[in-house]
Amino acid sequence: MKKYIFLTLALLTAVSAMAQPKKSRVAQNNNSAATQKKAAQKVDRSSIMYPTAVAVPEEVTWRRDIYRELDLRLDENAPLYYPDMPKDGEQNLFFTLFRLLNVGRIPAYNYKTDGTEHFDRANRMHFRDMLDRYEIHYEVDSARRAINVADADVPGSEVLSYFVKESSYYDQNTATFHTRIVALCPVLHRASDEFSYESMTLEEGDEDVNLIQKYPMFWVKFEDIEPYISKQMIMVSNINNASKMSVADYLATNKYKGKIYMTTNMQNKAIMDYCKTDSDVVKEQKRLEKEMTDFEKHIWTPPVDSATIAKRDSIAAAEAAAKNKKKNRRAARAEEAEETETAEKENAEPAGARSTARRAASSEATEQKKTKSTGRITARRQRH
Repeated sequence: MKKYIFLTLALLTAVSAMAQPKKSRVAQNNNSAATQKKAAQKVDRSSIMYPTAVAVPEEVTWRRDIYRELDLRLDENAPLYYPDMPKDGEQNLFFTLFRLLNVGRIPAYNYKTDGTEHFDRANRMHFRDMLDRYEIHYEVDSARRAINVADADVPGSEVLSYFVKESSYYDQNTATFHTRIVALCPVLHRASDEFSYESMTLEEGDEDVNLIQKYPMFWVKFEDIEPYISKQMIMVSNINNASKMSVADYLATNKYKGKIYMTTNMQNKAIMDYCKTDSDVVKEQKRLEKEMTDFEKHIWTPPVDSATIAKRDSIAAAEAAAKNKKKNRRAARAEEAEETETAEKENAEPAGARSTARRAASSEATEQKKTKSTGRITARRQRH
């Protein structure tokens, strides 16, 4: 009996010892899953609250990708720049992108020297590398494993332009034409003696005529940032300061204004690569703009309405008849005026001249009659 009791106690101890690690492992897995779920909810909360991101479909019958440069000094693009420093809970687009990158909410991708974007893992940009590249001051919080950048050190006032990639396409599934932003790139404007970066263009500054270089910083996908900028309100009118809309709506409705500097082509050439002069560049930009508007205008054939066509034809026929009637009136008036003028000339001639002219005319008519009658008599004699 004691032997059975001892064996039973040993089995119970072994079972409890085996069950306890399993229970701890299950609890640990549950805690890990809960942590991941909380992190996912934290990252995707804006996407859930603002499910506005719409990606450009891959399978479309027609699509054209173009690249524009938005100058934030223009009134049409000023809502993306002001306020240049955060105040009263408001901030511009670059501050929003900068803070999202700082906390790791959105990915960013390196800007290539060819001007194109590559949204793959190999081209992911590290936030700290970007800070070091553009000499942006920051502090590292080792305890929290975070990077802190003060508002005064964020170069929001130096980002004076954006590169924007647009995609215009016809969706055959919905029979609609859209122009959507695919990606955008903030461009830093700084004096030439501060950096020597690979991709840069020169422009004249203000009165001191300093050379300014443009530094494209990074690419971000519009669908990644749209949930966050959908709740960021900006002022869009200088006259009505109460007129506001979200940054996402401002960009999605194409309220901005920008010049085309490149299109997606097989040779991967920008406009400056095949246009020799500035006037050629302007002509090419206008040609591309017209090409886009013409396609959108003529993409749908107007429906055939027999009643409208009949009405249009009847109106056209009535207008043509009215024109002909008016033309005939003018011709009759001109002929009447000519006859009146001839009569007046005849009345102005002397009586002797008129009688002489009448006698000459009557004698000529008599001679013609004689010639005709003689011809007929001769012909009859010849037949006999």
